[in-house]
Amino acid sequence: MGKVFGYPEFDEKGEMILTTYDNDYSEMMMDIRVYRMAAGEKRAFYREGEETAVLLLSGKITYQWDDSEKTVSRKDVFTEGPWCVHVSGSHEVKVTAEQESEILVQCTKNENSFDSRLYAPEDAPWGYSSVGKFGNVAKRRVNTIFDHDISPKSNMVLGEVLNDRGNWSGYLPHRHPQPETYLFKFDRPEGFGASFVGDQVFKSVNNSFSAIPGGELHPQAVAPGFQMYTCWMIRHIDGNPWLQTDRCEDERYTWLHDAQF
Repeated sequence: MGKVFGYPEFDEKGEMILTTYDNDYSEMMMDIRVYRMAAGEKRAFYREGEETAVLLLSGKITYQWDDSEKTVSRKDVFTEGPWCVHVSGSHEVKVTAEQESEILVQCTKNENSFDSRLYAPEDAPWGYSSVGKFGNVAKRRVNTIFDHDISPKSNMVLGEVLNDRGNWSGYLPHRHPQPETYLFKFDRPEGFGASFVGDQVFKSVNNSFSAIPGGELHPQAVAPGFQMYTCWMIRHIDGNPWLQTDRCEDERYTWLHDAQF
């Protein structure tokens, strides 16, 4: 197993690199970066032979792709749902910041062609999971922007999680064969949590990430008093796409499903 935790920083051009195909997190098989954009700044994203998803984290931007254009806004990841443009490798996405904004760009190699799509908040509604289970300390809100069912020709999955304060997510400890990357954000700058990858654990802070190799257990928790956001990004394996049914819980803890607290 290579490096599984990261504390990246934005460079002078507003780019923060998480995983690439040849850095310490190459097992993720994705290129994932976050950009801070000043008002009026423009960026264009095009990768031959790679699909690209451009997710708005905060601010107000104008997307341009194919023959389409849309101006969208998001106060922050804690109060409003996602906007995301997803295109195959033969298409470009242009972004203009109408005000100070932050975007995440997720790419992976994919020769498949599929229809470009703009996902709106109503396409990826938040839904509570694990309500009332495990003493009610593992409930969290989850959305799925796209997965194999929604975009079957994609090689990626993209979604978001909001932990309630002091709660766990990804619980029970679970694994799946496909690699997954988590980007963490907190509603206060001093917020923190804990991220587990196999037998390793690290302190998650704002803009930190975990790079989870296939087959490793990966629960996480947030400290009381803080809300934690996780952007979760999975890379399908050729011939073995991630499906909702792929979640495999650690058998040492499955007794908790029937436990009374």
